[in-house]
Amino acid sequence: MGISADLAVHYVRAGWLVRLTRGVFARQNDVLALHPCLVFLQHRLAGLHVGGKSALDWYGIRQYVAHKPTLQLYGWDAGQLPQWFTERFAAEYHRKRLFDEPAESLLHAGPFEKRDGAPQVSSPERALLEMLSEVGLRQPLQEARELLENAYSLRADVLRELLQRCLSIKTVRLCLQLGREGALPWAAKLDPATLPTGSDRPWVSRSPDGLLVLKP
Repeated sequence: MGISADLAVHYVRAGWLVRLTRGVFARQNDVLALHPCLVFLQHRLAGLHVGGKSALDWYGIRQYVAHKPTLQLYGWDAGQLPQWFTERFAAEYHRKRLFDEPAESLLHAGPFEKRDGAPQVSSPERALLEMLSEVGLRQPLQEARELLENAYSLRADVLRELLQRCLSIKTVRLCLQLGREGALPWAAKLDPATLPTGSDRPWVSRSPDGLLVLKP
């Protein structure tokens, strides 16, 4: 914008700008908007996008409305969200590589509602798998099951492509198992034989929800 570093310092001293961090400023008394801030952070953290339960919520797939939901952000780089961002928005950042994909071209993620200048957001199908990957860690199984029941309109072809490139056997098996249990339309269109479900042995994990057993 043609504002030199020296001039920015002058504006801060004069009270016209507020310095958030090195090279980042806001106008005095301005309220920062979430979407532009996310777009800005996308240039700082490779693969940053809104995903998991937050993306599902943005698409209207939710079990209940949280009073102040924590925004779930995913990316490829090790790092953390800047303090100026977390002071204004309740958010968590997770470094996760759930799919075989390049960071500069995420699989089934793009600008929210395809609007210009919107932040990157997972498609509902990708968001579902990101949420399932957290089961046994930060995501209760029962809530995941209930969210899945509301995701009956997922696209089977998109889900199939994501599952074929998914790097987590647990996530693949959990998606297939919960889909079958809920008799969801897309589940009947997925052939486990074409998906990376791992060996013939059950996948077993102990979590706060108890013992989780996923058969191939």
